[in-house]
Formats: sequence, structure tokens, C-alpha cells
Amino acid sequence: MHLAYPAVLSALLFCTGLYGVLARRNAILVLMSVELMLNAVNLNLVAFDVWLSKAAVETLHSGQALTLFTIAIAAAEIGIGLAIVLAVYRNRGTSDIDRLRDSAEGPDDEPGPGDAAPAAQDTEKAEATT
Repeated sequence: MHLAYPAVLSALLFCTGLYGVLARRNAILVLMSVELMLNAVNLNLVAFDVWLSKAAVETLHSGQALTLFTIAIAAAEIGIGLAIVLAVYRNRGTSDIDRLRDSAEGPDDEPGPGDAAPAAQDTEKAEATT
């Protein structure tokens, strides 16, 4: 088989995964798209390893070893990513990425030291009048 076929398939898979990461709103679908991109890289690694092994008789098959490493990393990424998504879903009630980003607190949203003082003064005045 010629090297162009798996390379083109890998490029199509990677572009599909990239579109899924950029266009999807659901965190689970984003993780699936990242997984699709990693599988495209794995296909490229194996295809180039086979293509380069035809040139040399004694080869190390480093592309296949890197593919196994990438599969292990992808499995860990999915496990940790799903755990994070489930924890966020339990706390917030949604896995929509835009809603999570909008409801996140930034450094300007935190109450400062001066914000708590007027509330304490109001309660002291209310207690003094009763």
C-alpha cells in the first residue's frame, strides 16, 4: 500500500477532530474529538514506521512504540477528563462549555476586603436599633 492513503485518511481524521474541538459545545463531544485527533496521529506514526522499515532491514519500530505510548496517554486523558466532566456536571448541572466559561469566577469577581465592611456595618446598625 502506498503511503499516501493512510496519510490522507489521517489528515481527514485530524481535521474532523479539530472541527469537533472548535465547534462543539458539549464537553464529552470535545473529549471524543480529541481522541479522534490522537487516533489520527497514531495512524500516521504506524504508517510512517512501516514505510521507513522497508528501507532498512534492522529497524527498531519506534513509530509503533510511540503509538503504544500515545494510546496509554489517551486512556489516562479520557479517564481523568471524564472524571472532571462528571464532577462539574454534578456541581453545575450542565456540561455545556460556554455556560461553564460564563459562570466561572474571575479575579475581578471575588469580593475584596472593602466589600464585606458595609454589610457588617448594616448588621451592626440593625442590631443597635432593636
